[in-house]
Amino acid sequence: MKSKVILDTSPLVAFIDQGDNFHGWAIETWKSLAIPLFTCEAVIAESCFLLRRTYGGQDAVMSMLEAGVIKIPFHLDDEIGTIRELMRRYQNVPMALADACLVRMSELIEGSEVLTLDSDFRIYRKNKNEVIDLIMSDKL
Repeated sequence: MKSKVILDTSPLVAFIDQGDNFHGWAIETWKSLAIPLFTCEAVIAESCFLLRRTYGGQDAVMSMLEAGVIKIPFHLDDEIGTIRELMRRYQNVPMALADACLVRMSELIEGSEVLTLDSDFRIYRKNKNEVIDLIMSDKL
C-alpha cells in the first residue's frame, strides 16, 4: 500500500466520473493507496467545478472529505510566500495555484508521492531541484 499520497484534480475527477478516459486506471490505482489521501482546497475547488455536470460528482467529492478518505492538511495562509515563488518560477508552464500547493505539500510531507495525470509535474521540482515522486498512468 502506498501511503502519504498527495491527490491532484485529474485522478479525483477520473475516479468519480465513469465517462473519464482514465476512470479504469483511477479505480485500479486507488486500490493500492492507503487512506487518507492528502490534498488542498484548490484541488477540491477544481474538482467540483469539473464535476459540476456529472450527476452526483460534487456530492461524491464532499462525501470523500466528510468520510476522511481525503484530508486537507494544507493552509494557503501559512504558505502564500512560497506558493507565489513557485508560481513565479514556473510562470512559463504556467503553474496553476493547485499545482503550486501540491508541489509545496510534496516538500512538507516527507516521503510523499503525487497522484496526478498532469505531465507538468514531470517539470516541477520540490526544494528547487528535487524530482517529485509521482504516481501516473503509463499512457501519459
